[in-house]
Amino acid sequence: MLINDAIKLSLEAVLSHRMRSFLTALGIAVGIAAVVLLTSLGEGVHKFVLSEFTQFGTNLIGITPGKAATTGISGALISNVRPLSLDDADALGRIPVVVAAVPVVQGNAPVKFGRRSRRTYIFGVGAQAPNVWRFKVAKGRFLPPDDPRAPRAFVVLGSKIQNELFGNRNPLGRRVRIGGERYRVIGVMESKGQMLGFDLDDAVYIPTGRALALFNRESLMEIDLLYATGADADDVVGKARSLLKARHGSEDFTITTQEQMLEVLGSVLDILTLAVGAVGGISLLVGAVGILTIMTIAVNERTAEIGLLRAIGAGRNQILGLFIAEAVVLAGIGGLAGLIIGTVGAWLLGFLVPALPTYTPWSYVVFAELLAATIGLAAGVLPAYRAASLDPIEALRAE
Repeated sequence: MLINDAIKLSLEAVLSHRMRSFLTALGIAVGIAAVVLLTSLGEGVHKFVLSEFTQFGTNLIGITPGKAATTGISGALISNVRPLSLDDADALGRIPVVVAAVPVVQGNAPVKFGRRSRRTYIFGVGAQAPNVWRFKVAKGRFLPPDDPRAPRAFVVLGSKIQNELFGNRNPLGRRVRIGGERYRVIGVMESKGQMLGFDLDDAVYIPTGRALALFNRESLMEIDLLYATGADADDVVGKARSLLKARHGSEDFTITTQEQMLEVLGSVLDILTLAVGAVGGISLLVGAVGILTIMTIAVNERTAEIGLLRAIGAGRNQILGLFIAEAVVLAGIGGLAGLIIGTVGAWLLGFLVPALPTYTPWSYVVFAELLAATIGLAAGVLPAYRAASLDPIEALRAE
């Protein structure tokens, strides 16, 4: 039997039972569509989360009080370690490869102007925060480089807070109350948007020293370091660790690089993508059972045809290939339809719900189609082997 004849017979077998072939291909299509859609969602979330974390740059190192390897929690919550201080931040900022060091304290307090009040996030930061966090000032200026132990009562507002408290009025030079103390507004930040549900525009920025007093804290919550582009992160970490150990007498702090955070986060998100893809794979399993069932029925219905083919000289391998080809064709058609449905569905979902990112890599598309063909091949082997094993004489008598 020629290859062209085998292909022709396989297509005729598929077309002669249109409804049965349609339902079989539909099972594979649904499975492939589910895999493509779910993995597109998983990959989209992956890229979205990583982009959210990298919007502050990748040359960052975070230092927190307490040794995470031994306590498992931030040292800011325990009192048996030496707190991170403003002096520590100042010393770290003098490391040659460090561009800037920002001492950070965070809390929550009401911000009032006249009769308007809004409870929001309060960030105690240094003057170099816009350089380290890639923020831009829309109006006025950011906090000046005052003496960190006696800073002036200045505040910079997030864009949302400005709209809530001042509306269309110019806030520069106005005075607001934060936790009972008066601060003069000297700047407004550009809109930064949200990061993982946290509204970065719904915040205000005051000097770190005043934030420590406002929230009655002895220790900084974090020190963020920005190091020079091209510098080795491990070298910076080593210098920062040596400096702090010399100042504290022991390693009672935790240093985390942006690369480490992204690496851990990326591995977690990879598992998430595989998990949602595996859920869609259950639908593919159902489709494979459908192909197995349909091909078994086809063998029973076409017993006489198989006997005739054997009688006119078709070998067992040719019969085997004929039925396997039919199963692969059904799975391939279903896989192609599933790819179209899944890709279009992912695009529509991203268009209708912009907050829910989707991304379909071409590698997934190729893999999904190859998977569909493999499933058709695997599901068609048993019925095809049974058809090839039929005795020609007995098969002819089946009519």
